[in-house]
Amino acid sequence: MTTQKVAVVTGASQGIGAGLVTAYRKLGYAVVANSRSIGPSDDPFVLAVPGDIASPGVGNRIIEQGLQAFGRIDTLINNAGVFVAKPFTEYTEAEFDLVTGVNLRGFFEATQAAIKAMLGGDGGHIVNVSTSLVDHANTNVPSALASLTKGGLNAVTRSLAIEYAARGIRVNTVALGIIRTPMHAEETHAALAGLHPVGHIGDVSDVVGAVTYLEDAPFVTGEVLHVDGGQSAGH
Repeated sequence: MTTQKVAVVTGASQGIGAGLVTAYRKLGYAVVANSRSIGPSDDPFVLAVPGDIASPGVGNRIIEQGLQAFGRIDTLINNAGVFVAKPFTEYTEAEFDLVTGVNLRGFFEATQAAIKAMLGGDGGHIVNVSTSLVDHANTNVPSALASLTKGGLNAVTRSLAIEYAARGIRVNTVALGIIRTPMHAEETHAALAGLHPVGHIGDVSDVVGAVTYLEDAPFVTGEVLHVDGGQSAGH
């Protein structure tokens, strides 16, 4: 087994995921990068594994290909996510399947496979990406499916952290406010800024800093770290 650590990032082709790939390479990790349409990397220590994380078998394939290429899995960042904001009674079955498929099924399969690999190695670290809307619902942003799924990630973070604490695997979550990514058009930023007590939206670097802090925090597990400009504290 190689001594170089290996991180897996889902939703890795743009925004936060792309920022995390760069950050983990700077930390000296090899990276397994997944998104639906990700292309090959020029970096021999970045393995691109295209595939829809919501599809059965894809989560397992990402971990398997990472093990084949690099021999170990040390960190999994469940960054892939879908957000659909609309009144609860207007959600369709297709939207339910989409959101739960990416946010829950994708998490379940990739994390199960990663933990199996970590138990056979030197332990490891799981980081989930959630939203502060779980803790701080907002009448202007009706998003029950986000709370249903991401709230589940917050809860399972604590459950898995305790289940595997004595076996060298830590599990943490970053719960985000609105971050400046391609998901949000530039002209919406001013309005979105008002949703945060600090008066502005976050940057990818804020999320990367939180995740790399957790990576280097061996005494922290079961934590839901809010990176949200004060949203979860109040308004």
